[in-house]
Amino acid sequence: MSTDPGAALRLLAVQNDPTDPPALLGQWWEEVGVEVVVLRADAGEPVPTELPADVDGLVVLGGEMAAWEDHRAPWLPELRSLVATAVGDGVPVLGVCLGGQVMTLACGGVVDRAPVAEVGVYELDLLPDSVGDPLFSVLPDKVPVAQYHGDAMLEAPEGAVLLASTRDCPIQAYRLGDRAWAVQFHPEVDDVILGSWFADDPAPVEKCGRTTVAVLDEMVARSAEMRDAWRRFAHAFADVVRASR
Repeated sequence: MSTDPGAALRLLAVQNDPTDPPALLGQWWEEVGVEVVVLRADAGEPVPTELPADVDGLVVLGGEMAAWEDHRAPWLPELRSLVATAVGDGVPVLGVCLGGQVMTLACGGVVDRAPVAEVGVYELDLLPDSVGDPLFSVLPDKVPVAQYHGDAMLEAPEGAVLLASTRDCPIQAYRLGDRAWAVQFHPEVDDVILGSWFADDPAPVEKCGRTTVAVLDEMVARSAEMRDAWRRFAHAFADVVRASR
């Protein structure tokens, strides 16, 4: 973590899939002066097992592979080590979908195939502990967000504070310690990114009883609502990063 008070705030964002960049989250962090340094693990860039000294926080993005599929993503062991070390050191961490599942495994929780997959736009049920949480307290209950996952965080690590759920996925989000969050959903994506995932394989959304057209129409219709809520969420994480320096 940078100790120079005059240096710009920087987040290391580990990208695990070419189709899931920081996207909207990156834009919103840049709005408040946070530089996002993207590490393309999916493109072969080496993943360190400790956070570089010149960055102030860690973001782990989504991906098609499971959090335990080291044969598909050979950088996952290093990534789990990086996340465990960052959480243990009290560094601000945000794990998004696969990233949240990686954090769960790295910190002693359980991840496996989801009993019910979620693909499309879902509303979150905020849990009581969200009220005092630095990130989730800025969100309204029933906030909509994009989902695309066939795996799930089935048991959170010991000491985790549960923050959000849905009917079919009780652990949608949790906080570990004061500065580390795992989320099952995708606040970073827009209809273009989600649509590209559907173009690759429409079967997951169809198995959830929806159509790609209906989901993308809902993404567009609720775009302003979603962007307003998740921009505030992103800015709140930036505040945590700033306060932790």
